[in-house]
Amino acid sequence: MSSIQQQTTTRRELARNTKPLVCYAVENLPAKKGGECLYAELRSAVSSGRATLTYSLTISPRDARSWKVPAGSLWRIICTHGPQVADMNCWSLTNPKERFFSSKTRQLHATHLSTGDRLWSNMPFLRPLATIIEDTIAYGFDEDGAGVHDVIGSRCDPYTHYLLTGENSNTCCHSNLTRQAQKDGLSEFDVHDVLNVFMCTGFTKDTHQYFTKPSPVEVGDYIEFLAETDLLVSASTCPQGDVSMSCGGGGEPTVYPLGVEVWELEKGWLTGAGWEPSALSGYSGGHGVD
Repeated sequence: MSSIQQQTTTRRELARNTKPLVCYAVENLPAKKGGECLYAELRSAVSSGRATLTYSLTISPRDARSWKVPAGSLWRIICTHGPQVADMNCWSLTNPKERFFSSKTRQLHATHLSTGDRLWSNMPFLRPLATIIEDTIAYGFDEDGAGVHDVIGSRCDPYTHYLLTGENSNTCCHSNLTRQAQKDGLSEFDVHDVLNVFMCTGFTKDTHQYFTKPSPVEVGDYIEFLAETDLLVSASTCPQGDVSMSCGGGGEPTVYPLGVEVWELEKGWLTGAGWEPSALSGYSGGHGVD
């Protein structure tokens, strides 16, 4: 065996025999402003009467709607009629070039998000856009490795549908989000990878392929967020319903509407606890260029 072959074998063995290393030292992430106790208290803000409903809407089946959320306000996506998943985008209200960055969010937190996790924005901005305050499903991970609220899959789209079927179809989350983006003065290019709200997904253990399960969401469940800066949020009620059927595999899923609520917190609560809107990345932006 040559020295190169021996080195290669050694490196293969090293990789196989080494325990997984969490890539980012997430314990060094900046602390939440106001502290963890404040964020824990926010979970009961609505039920304790310390928040006022300022806006509500219904996302019709197979459609998308958008809404604005001021910094320091809460919003909920609510299961109102039956098991239904949603594909959610969000942008900085003042600069839509800054948007949700699912890849970095996945790296800093996990493949699936829940209470306490944050939605990070893209570079060069890289800051928390929102924090999940409450997740009533609290599914965790099952024996197949499936979790809920994933940042591993993208949205269903007409381009992949055409690849699989040879058919033109606009019945998908990407098209729904694109139509709503155009109403908001944006374009298809502003639609980005999503948070798959209420969606139950994972990777198969044998082939490592993306899979779905029927969503465990029930009427009354919700996911709630704190806006860490002024936001424009948009969500699509997925035409796949609870995603118990394969995309492009035929069949007619049952689809339900979803509810959205925006809540204003008791005046002075956040600032009195030391909270303030998130700041843009402090990186100089030089990239080593003289």
